Amino acid sequence: QVQLVESGGGSVQAGGSLRLSCAASGYTYSSYCMGWFRQAPGKEREGVAAIDSDGSTSYADSVKGRFTISQDNAKNTLYLQMNSLKPEDTAMYYCAADLGPVVRAGTWNEEDEYNYWGQGTQVTVSS
Repeated sequence: QVQLVESGGGSVQAGGSLRLSCAASGYTYSSYCMGWFRQAPGKEREGVAAIDSDGSTSYADSVKGRFTISQDNAKNTLYLQMNSLKPEDTAMYYCAADLGPVVRAGTWNEEDEYNYWGQGTQVTVSS
């Protein structure tokens, strides 16, 4: 049974940092590409960042230079280091897994590409 469990969310002030984690189980983690999405109240879910199994990464323009996606295959865990947080980063953050090379294919920010999803972790940034 595939499970993705996010953690690390919380409330911070603008300019602060958080590191999100996504623990994966039930499948061969290293074979999958992973992504982070977020959804703010009243808005559609959007892609934040993704990483392919070969380490290729891609980011939304809104987070480039502030967020870093990484993974530890030995721990089956995906991370999102978020620095210089802004109030507009406030959202529920989700991790997702896909068998295809979503970064190399250029489809990393398309929800329908992903096979599995976590339940999300809330990030709130106050000004």
